[in-house]
Amino acid sequence: MLQSATSTFTRTLTVAQGVFAPGHLGELTKYLPFELVDDVLAETGAVQRRLRVLPSRVGVYFLLALGLFPHLGYAKVWDKLVTGLAGLPVAVPSEKALRDLRRRLGPVPLKTLFDVVAGPLAQPRTPGARYRRWRTVAFDGCSSIKVPDFGPTSHGEAHYARQLMHLLGPQSLVLADRGFDNGKLLAEFAGTGAQFLVRLTSKRRLPTTHRLPDGSYLSRIRSVQVRIIEADVTATCTDGTRLHDGYRLVPTLLDPDQDPVDTLVRLYHERWEIESAYYALRHTLMQGRVLRSADPRGVEQELWAQLTLYQLLRTAMVDAVESLPGTDLDRASFTIALEAARDQVVAAHSVLDEDAGLVGRIGQAVLAHLLPARRPRISSRKVKSPIPRYARTDDRRPLNSTKIASITISVHAAQPSTPAFVSRRHPFSPTASHPRAPQSLPLIDRTIVFLNSHPGRYWNATDLAHALAVNNINSLRVLLSRWAGQGHIAKTGRGTYTLNEDLAVLPPPPTPPHVDPALSRFEGTLAVLQSAPEHSWTAREIAPTLGITNPNVFVTQLSRWARTGRITKTRRGAYTLLPDAPKPLAESGLTCEGKP
Repeated sequence: MLQSATSTFTRTLTVAQGVFAPGHLGELTKYLPFELVDDVLAETGAVQRRLRVLPSRVGVYFLLALGLFPHLGYAKVWDKLVTGLAGLPVAVPSEKALRDLRRRLGPVPLKTLFDVVAGPLAQPRTPGARYRRWRTVAFDGCSSIKVPDFGPTSHGEAHYARQLMHLLGPQSLVLADRGFDNGKLLAEFAGTGAQFLVRLTSKRRLPTTHRLPDGSYLSRIRSVQVRIIEADVTATCTDGTRLHDGYRLVPTLLDPDQDPVDTLVRLYHERWEIESAYYALRHTLMQGRVLRSADPRGVEQELWAQLTLYQLLRTAMVDAVESLPGTDLDRASFTIALEAARDQVVAAHSVLDEDAGLVGRIGQAVLAHLLPARRPRISSRKVKSPIPRYARTDDRRPLNSTKIASITISVHAAQPSTPAFVSRRHPFSPTASHPRAPQSLPLIDRTIVFLNSHPGRYWNATDLAHALAVNNINSLRVLLSRWAGQGHIAKTGRGTYTLNEDLAVLPPPPTPPHVDPALSRFEGTLAVLQSAPEHSWTAREIAPTLGITNPNVFVTQLSRWARTGRITKTRRGAYTLLPDAPKPLAESGLTCEGKP
């Protein structure tokens, strides 16, 4: 005789009343409460004037549920929301009614909702969230989310990065790859008060202002003082494969004692965490599917809903990890959190459960399946959405994920090389006719050193080529224009250049010599100019030596002597001797009668 027993389980659910009951997101509702959604709807003017069978608040949660179940249609997703509400009178809308609900909401409420929930989550003490006192943030582009074809985008990564610039501040440390190697953009990063650590392209060359003991050197990008690190990174895999790559990093962290090269190179690898975030968003959450919407407004609405849902899941994960002090955020599994959140939506668990605590069912699932510590691995990089049918991969890397046994970092201690632009037909070649030019330095450094030794003077490409022993004047013209655009030197006019004031290391002005009172004003001026012919003298520097109390009147005389070819004008209000200027008359034994 077979006997069977049955058990009856009862549970109490607390959800919204009436037609608002389907509006929930399971346990994630505590991170997006009803009051917040209602306030956003009221602020954006999307709240309904009369009570409908499908209220706007329910539409917001329905849109977020679409992101949780991207493989299901509208009706099936609605069924997931109401499955746990058995026994309650809920609506059974058609798919057309649900589509109309989306159109009625539009994208603005979802964008506003994301603006409210977005922001840093981890506490300063949480491992993996900061480097020293700065919170690490990464900038990168994500172009592999699939949408119906609406035409190409017209902006690059830098354009979109500027839209996020207001979120940076003195507590931020920006990590970015070579796509953000732009002098103006990096200066804007620094202008927010944030630090940055960016990888440079191989073609970019910067002047050396000071060599540091660890092999790195100081330089400038526009008005920002930076540190250049050139290093080789060699990874040895467990299968014996050895991979080599060169890094050129530019941090604003200048002290090699507090921020060693090895530490910064390894810190730069943390930038890859943003790739993991994108993978979680476009593959784990969206499962690589094309977005449902077939019009731009719908795509925008769906993207803001996806980002809001992603932030809610990350919030639950961070709460779980921070409940175990000392646990790194990398060990929380996004897949586990997502599956647990789906289960809570179907069961309608903890919608309004105020006693659930900080770590609910989602957090418990994350903590029960913590990932092991990050293992250094490497594999061939594949293009996620290639234009060609058969995408090429990097053959140097193993096709499958391979564990790295050791990583060796060696810093280049040599001087940086000559700028990348060198004419193949007429390369630069120093000659022996100009022994004063510092030929051991790269051309950009030689140029800045030379300009620094002649502060205030304007130089054209021909004169600079002669002084620097450069044979190809046309190539030098191109480089001068490029360096001026990058802020290393200053362009003063058509084809003329001088030292950028931000890079200038100006010596103190020379002390004017004692001038015989018997000399005329012009003779006395020649004596002052000859005492320091490399210096550009101003009227205010010369006037006291000659006993002139009104330098403004003396300015007019200097200008007249320059127009008549008796002295040389180097810039506005500054003068020096002619290249073949004679000695003052008193020194040559001649006398001069009359006024100058």
